[in-house]
Amino acid sequence: MTTDQILAYDGDIPSEVVIEDKTAVEQLRLIQQLEDEDRQTIFKLIDKMLTNKKFKDFFQKNVAAL
Repeated sequence: MTTDQILAYDGDIPSEVVIEDKTAVEQLRLIQQLEDEDRQTIFKLIDKMLTNKKFKDFFQKNVAAL
């Protein structure tokens, strides 16, 4: 594409993807479209957040029992 074509672009420009407006299935479908490294980063973040939640729930439950 030439700079003239870019500056005078008449086609549809992609809109921003807002994940919170999507269902869980749609979110997973969008994640699957990412490059492998980006996809793995997202899944690592999710795993970390879930692990943190489990520890937080565990400690809250056990501290409440004291």
